[in-house]
Amino acid sequence: MTKISVLILAKNEEKNIGDCITSCSFAEDILVIDDGSTDKTQEIAESLGARVIHRSMNGDWGGQQTFAIQQAKFPWIFFIDADERCTTKLAKEIEAVVEKNEQVAYWIKRINKFHYDKAEHGVLRPDYVCRVMPAKDSYVEGYVHPAIITPYPNKKMQGHMYHYTYDNWQQYFNKFNNYTTLAAEKYKKAGKGVSFFRDIVCRPLWAFLKVYFLNGGFKDGRLGWILSVDHYFYTMTKYVKLYYLYKSNGKL
Repeated sequence: MTKISVLILAKNEEKNIGDCITSCSFAEDILVIDDGSTDKTQEIAESLGARVIHRSMNGDWGGQQTFAIQQAKFPWIFFIDADERCTTKLAKEIEAVVEKNEQVAYWIKRINKFHYDKAEHGVLRPDYVCRVMPAKDSYVEGYVHPAIITPYPNKKMQGHMYHYTYDNWQQYFNKFNNYTTLAAEKYKKAGKGVSFFRDIVCRPLWAFLKVYFLNGGFKDGRLGWILSVDHYFYTMTKYVKLYYLYKSNGKL
């Protein structure tokens, strides 16, 4: 088995955690940082040989990931979300880079899968994420869409992982509401300004045009239209929330 620590952040992921851990069975150390799950997440994880540590996230995703790095048993780490799966090709590539031990941070192509229909463009187009790296001097910053900070040069891997985005529309819109709130709070904390015309009128329109036309959302038919329009409202909503955070404090 490969001497690498797989780091998984989870909360109530009993539907996902088993397949996620199984896809990483090449690793000697699999660690789940559990944010107060009330389902069978811990039971399933431990039955598959994973370590489980309980820690409240309190909305700080970056802080939770940094804590996970600090708990790793081995010098190399691999971040994977509970709704992601490591492919066989990627697993073999990870084994090779750990054996080589070149001090590099590796980016992995992530192919997004939507539960209800096939969509490969627009907001669900493949993206690259930084996930494999030496643990030393690596940490994570940010509440929403955190950034992994490392002192190492970057390379892309050839293998890919799958990301199973949403199981149902209720989950989608719950995440929509949560993420727009966190984004607004993050912007306010950073002192980011907000203009009604620029950010609430114009910016959402550009967001829609970008994902639907430039990023090819139109190629995904009806679902591409739905997700692109939702991206319009996602962009508008986070700035509406930011606008009223300032307004409630008498700053607008």
